[in-house]
Amino acid sequence: MTVAATFEIEYLQYLGADGKPVAELPAAFRDPKALLPLFKQMLFVRTFDAKAIALQRTGKLGTYASCLGHEATHVGIGASMQPDDVFAPSYREYGAQFMRGVLPREVLLYWGGDERGNDFSGPKQDYAWCVPISTQCLHAAGAALKFKLMKQKQLAVACCGDGGSSKSDFYAALNSAGAYQLPLILCVVNNGWAISVPRSAQTGAKTLAQKGLAGGLHCLQVDGNDLIAVLEGMRRASERARSGEGGSVIEFMTYRLHDHTTADDARRYRDESEVKDAWTREPIARLRAYLTAQGVWSEDEEKAWAEECGKKVDVEINAYLETPVQPVEAMFDYLYADPPPDLLAQRAFALAQEGR
Repeated sequence: MTVAATFEIEYLQYLGADGKPVAELPAAFRDPKALLPLFKQMLFVRTFDAKAIALQRTGKLGTYASCLGHEATHVGIGASMQPDDVFAPSYREYGAQFMRGVLPREVLLYWGGDERGNDFSGPKQDYAWCVPISTQCLHAAGAALKFKLMKQKQLAVACCGDGGSSKSDFYAALNSAGAYQLPLILCVVNNGWAISVPRSAQTGAKTLAQKGLAGGLHCLQVDGNDLIAVLEGMRRASERARSGEGGSVIEFMTYRLHDHTTADDARRYRDESEVKDAWTREPIARLRAYLTAQGVWSEDEEKAWAEECGKKVDVEINAYLETPVQPVEAMFDYLYADPPPDLLAQRAFALAQEGR
């Protein structure tokens, strides 16, 4: 028998669920003090997430997509990018966006139904949130093609979920990245559920990382609850992309500890024992245990930082709540430079309903 091809998917993990090292740490991340700013950012993201859910529950925010449990993956991705790179998020990567300068008040504006929330304070080249899953992967591939043609050292990073990795947009992006050796990193945040569809029901692939092999990309699976593994996976992929070796698909194994959004009730389709088990592997407790064991973090420091996070988030919430509401016709201002006649007619009707 002749074998046409064989492959292996490397798996990265450095910290166990209890925070103890399970492998030799990469040289770049052996200083525990260097991880402290990122751990504090993870705690900030969790504080923001909890307060955003509370806002929605009290009628001060629209439907909101929680990022509970994704903190290590998102913060690690954001920390690994350069300011002039391009980021194409889906609708949940707040940790990565905060690392890139997006303000929490802008996140709240967006989920409050205000398109001004997409006008980020962070890098203006980053793409807006994308609710139709995986279409942002093609946008990132286009940016990466520009970098390739212009011989620039920037790279493009796109995030999608496990469900999104089954979309044609994802496959088209990875195929283009492989064919043209594009500096593109496709981050698949595998949280186990595509809304109510389990990962096992939406693909027969043993890993989601291996999907990149079909396009000729470098593929890696990472423990997404291990910040060090996330940083190392992104470091490897970034070095490959910037040196002209092409793109990567990284599958980050994490879990969605909250409902898909505040409009969802995951108890209808997800067993509570599964969620309870996932809490034993969650990213913040894991990194906290490691940093505490290394003597660089304490319970008192965490209490003080939690209080500061609460104050910082409250400032952002107040800024959001105090933002003047746009007039109703503003909903027509964000899609076309020159609106077509039927849209102008709708705008006129909306104004007439207001008596204007």
